[in-house]
Amino acid sequence: MNAVTHPPGRLLHEGADWDFETLRRIHDACEEVALGEMGLEVYPNRIEVISSEQMLDAYASTGLPLFYRHWSFGKHFAQHEALYRRGLRGLAYEIVINSDPCLSYVMEENTATMQALVIAHAAFGHNHFFRNNRQFKDWTDAKGILDYLEFARNFVAKCEERHGEAAVERLLDSAHALMTHGVHRQQARRAPDLKREQERERERLQHAEQIYDVLWSTLPAKDVAPAELHADQAKRKALLQLPQENILYFLEKSAPRLEPWQREILRIVRQIAQYFHPQRQTKMMNEGCATYTHHRILNRLHEQGRISDGAMLEILHSHSSVILQPEFDDPRYGGLNPYALGFAMMEDIERICRTPTAEDRTWFPDWAGCGDQMAVLREAWAEYRDESFILQFLSPHLMRKLRLFHVSDDAEQPVLNVEAIHDEAGYRRLRSALARQYEPSWTDADIQVADVDLGGDRRLILEHRVNAGRLLEEGEARQVLRHLAALWSYDVLLQEVDPASGAVLKQHAVSPPRGA
Repeated sequence: MNAVTHPPGRLLHEGADWDFETLRRIHDACEEVALGEMGLEVYPNRIEVISSEQMLDAYASTGLPLFYRHWSFGKHFAQHEALYRRGLRGLAYEIVINSDPCLSYVMEENTATMQALVIAHAAFGHNHFFRNNRQFKDWTDAKGILDYLEFARNFVAKCEERHGEAAVERLLDSAHALMTHGVHRQQARRAPDLKREQERERERLQHAEQIYDVLWSTLPAKDVAPAELHADQAKRKALLQLPQENILYFLEKSAPRLEPWQREILRIVRQIAQYFHPQRQTKMMNEGCATYTHHRILNRLHEQGRISDGAMLEILHSHSSVILQPEFDDPRYGGLNPYALGFAMMEDIERICRTPTAEDRTWFPDWAGCGDQMAVLREAWAEYRDESFILQFLSPHLMRKLRLFHVSDDAEQPVLNVEAIHDEAGYRRLRSALARQYEPSWTDADIQVADVDLGGDRRLILEHRVNAGRLLEEGEARQVLRHLAALWSYDVLLQEVDPASGAVLKQHAVSPPRGA
């Protein structure tokens, strides 16, 4: 790195110490580069300085500043605190909330240099991605999330006062166990509105009475004709919106013995799960965007003489640690680092835009050599998620650089099989295989509510459409089903089905706890 002579008085900060005026200068300088040179669009920023203890607290409660109480958050806090105090785990330098204004928490223990890195990373990188990515625009309400969290916290607290902490805790335990199966994946639903949520409390009981009157009228009578029985079954499934992949939504609407306050809490948990759903789909892109942004901003500020060489060395040290990708035989290896892959792909896009090879022009004819990498990146950040981003932008050059390869591990075969090598067909197969690992429909179990046995014991019937022969782990499946049975109040049957043949491969049957 070439040394830069800094004009006196132009440095944003000197030394490790900082005050709020320093943070303001850093924010304004980052804003000049982010908005003026990179063309980013961000929500107004709100930056709050908190202690390491408060950071641990926020980290333990899924990163949300306002949240209801639950014992699991205390458990996570104790775990993180013990590891942090013993030096076995670092602490997040920042937490950023997808809200309008965008809320960024920074630790007071950070040096001035780290505050600059965090502000560039969170307040501009993550902020731009939250505001512009289609997944977040369709599924979340940045303006209303903080108000909704406040409503949720107050509602749960009132329920604890009226119905007892133990009853609320049991309900939350069951709802949290089903949280990953509490999202709509196909079409965007209307984001929660605080005023509407408050009105729902009055409307829910009336709705429940209406639906149950119609629903239980579909109970089959004795000795009915098969055609009539089929018609009743079709009517029942239509009323219950079956099959239904959002299990929490189904329970909220149709569980026969839940009280109105219990349905509202299920809805709260479901809305929180929906809020986090886009983050699961865009983790690599989101972190890559933030990392690329802070790297570009801080390098530019260093070129302008506003960050010293010493501060830049500290930044590069932290940046290198973030994008570290351990080798597969390294004890630290835990799969592909989303920061490393995201940042590498975005730097590769910059290379292809500026100095493409003949191979790059063949693979990316529409934008290779265009010279405007920010236009390409801004469009990618807005329109893609992890899976589609990899399918569209992962280049053979980067696959070679990262030494990626595709190995098939078939339990029925005695050896591993190399499925793709570095040739034309291999690159395309490798890219597709990697993209599939970021597709939630491939990694998550496809479990749907299939039917309710209204003519018998009101048993709830679920189907797991088995993907690639992967059955559910017996112990975990039964634990989750126990929570589901507690909410349904009747027996639950889960059938694991081969989607090709329709054959039932395995069944799990669970009864609700006594007194449920």
